Amino acid sequence: MQLLDDTIILGLTASLLAGVATGVGALPIFLKRNFSRRTLDIMLGFAAGVMLAASSFSLLVPALEDAMVNDWTDVLTVVALGFGLGGIFVHLADKYVPHVHFEKGEEGPSSSMARVWLLILAITIHNFPEGLAVGVSFGVADPLTGVSVAVAIGLQNMPEGLAVAAPLVREGYPRGKAALFALATGLVEPIGGLLGVSIVSIAAFLLPYGLAFAAGAMIFVVGDEMIPESHSIENARVATWGIMVGFIIMMTLDNVFEFLFGG
Repeated sequence: MQLLDDTIILGLTASLLAGVATGVGALPIFLKRNFSRRTLDIMLGFAAGVMLAASSFSLLVPALEDAMVNDWTDVLTVVALGFGLGGIFVHLADKYVPHVHFEKGEEGPSSSMARVWLLILAITIHNFPEGLAVGVSFGVADPLTGVSVAVAIGLQNMPEGLAVAAPLVREGYPRGKAALFALATGLVEPIGGLLGVSIVSIAAFLLPYGLAFAAGAMIFVVGDEMIPESHSIENARVATWGIMVGFIIMMTLDNVFEFLFGG
């Protein structure tokens, strides 16, 4: 029981710290009011690359290893199913939750909510799966997996925080309020983290499903939102290099953690 409690506390704490990183990433707006679209596109591309690497090496690889313990056919029935359900979850949330993107505009059902809250809901839709990913990853026997995912999510949340705050400042919001709104978008992650780590800790057989689900949700967000939003016509190439750099850095960190602290 004590081990179970410790795992849940770790998952909740790690997802909280990863979420707070969104607010930390918004702090540069206090030093500089305006950031170019090129800068934001590169940073968003970097965040997408980090998420792709974390989904691949820290979520899908452990899910595949866990699923293949009994039979390789479980890869199809467990990992593929979980991965697909993760994408469906984000698709449905995107379709039925009212929200607004800076570039794509309004999506989902119409709403009378203030624009800033609709913007926050847009970020929340994909921050929840990120928190879930952190929580679920602490169900893996190797705690380094959880640490690696938490670092990845925190790392990609920092440029995302600036990508939320900077446009709000351009729209006339005070810098302090813009930073608080950016922080608010990250605070949904501990909710997802607590849910994820609780489920896989109590029902261990759901671990590969949970890992694959989180990976599917994050990759869906990367492909549907982060890459298209970062690839404005004039910045598509530099944003792609941002993706490459983010992927390389996260892939390297994941293997450095394993080399330094692995058994």
